[in-house]
Amino acid sequence: MGIVKISDVLHDEIRKASGPMLRSINAQAEYWIKIGMLAEANPQMTFHDLLKEQMKQAAVNTRQVIHE
Repeated sequence: MGIVKISDVLHDEIRKASGPMLRSINAQAEYWIKIGMLAEANPQMTFHDLLKEQMKQAAVNTRQVIHE
């Protein structure tokens, strides 16, 4: 674990986004970093594709939740 220096403006935006996303500020920043890394590594994939693949790798069955 380490310290990452970011601008005050970016920190404020992360703080604001963390509320509606039900994440801590750190979790929101980590999420955005991970999505950014995945997007750079897979430029052919859309945001939706990236999320779908992450859910698949975690063995999340969204269809089961919908049909409860």
